[in-house]
Amino acid sequence: MTRAAGGGGATTAPPSIPESPYAWRRLAASLAISTVGGVGIWSVVVALPAVQAEFGAARGGASLPYTATMLGFALGGVAMGRLADRYGVLAPLVLGALALCAGYVGAAQATALWQFVLLQGVLVGFLGSSTVFGPLVADISLWFDRRRGMAVGICASGNYLAGTIWPPLIQAGIDSIGWRATYVAVGIACVTTMLPLAMVLRRPPPPAKPSVAGAGEAGAMPVSARTLQALLIVAGLTCCLAMAMPQVHIVAYCGDLGYGVARGAEMLSLMLGFGVASRLASGWICDRIGGVKTLLLGSAFQCAALLLYLPFDGLTSLYVVSILFGLSQGGIVPSYAIIVREYMPASEAGTRVGLVLMSTIVGMAIGGWLSGYIFDLTGSYRAAFLAGIGWNLVNLSIALWLLANRPAPRAA
Repeated sequence: MTRAAGGGGATTAPPSIPESPYAWRRLAASLAISTVGGVGIWSVVVALPAVQAEFGAARGGASLPYTATMLGFALGGVAMGRLADRYGVLAPLVLGALALCAGYVGAAQATALWQFVLLQGVLVGFLGSSTVFGPLVADISLWFDRRRGMAVGICASGNYLAGTIWPPLIQAGIDSIGWRATYVAVGIACVTTMLPLAMVLRRPPPPAKPSVAGAGEAGAMPVSARTLQALLIVAGLTCCLAMAMPQVHIVAYCGDLGYGVARGAEMLSLMLGFGVASRLASGWICDRIGGVKTLLLGSAFQCAALLLYLPFDGLTSLYVVSILFGLSQGGIVPSYAIIVREYMPASEAGTRVGLVLMSTIVGMAIGGWLSGYIFDLTGSYRAAFLAGIGWNLVNLSIALWLLANRPAPRAA
């Protein structure tokens, strides 16, 4: 676009070009924002034992702040995605940075569990961390064609980088200054880092193009786009119902086994760190074999890793199994975005990706609470692991059906 400058001739705005150097800089900024803002999902997991003790709650009740955060995260992802469609991704990111600061500072002043739950759900989840996942993933998918799978995998890795970096820092803060002061520090860190990084994303995206994979039209599958959307939503829900058990409760599980919550925080960090490697690898794989096969691989691997938690509960074995779990589940969620781009119109990608990602977050939210509730009923996590394996088998069956019914690749 060319505009006349007020007395100095014409100036040309930099063009928005897919896979340009700016696109990679935008991806780097998006990854950094997602890593910082993703703290909203993981801080409450590490703080769960301290919050439970502070408010005298049962394990199920102490899991409610996580559930509220994830439900807010899920609904906010769709709402913030629509806001980004209308005003650009910068608007929700600025809102998210301010909301995270207010949410963490406010939660640090909570005098009752319901206040803590409300602040986590509305400010930290709905208005805060929701802005740094779905909207950013949808936005970055518009800036890449040939390497879309890798770009989406890198952007989605911010969620797990947050889980790798933040839990040890938060646990150290809780141990040294308490969870309330730690929450205040987190809120200040979010607003002072996210706002400057968000300025990098001011440029509008390039015009949308059809999927490079060749399939990207509704009706390519032998079912309607609505049915395919529903299947992906159920798949996203069930994979994350299973995924939530280790991610949400590994810290408390290690405390119950006598290893201490610090060991659990280390396992969570390892789990999510190797999840980053999984997301990067899955992006590379998606660009070569497509989203459906990548989903099937991740689902089968995650189910196998969950099974390993049943016979192995020694300290060393839990570290190993947590690493394997991280390697298994990291690439599942980004594969849904790629499937949408492969088999549905590009013009509907933002809404459809947002809906599927919302289902994964709802699965994490319900799974986190359900695992705590099952623990309260049975006095152990064994039944919760078995329930997770059952949900994973549902996801695996959907992936198998999609693989069996997907169309043959179109001729180049």
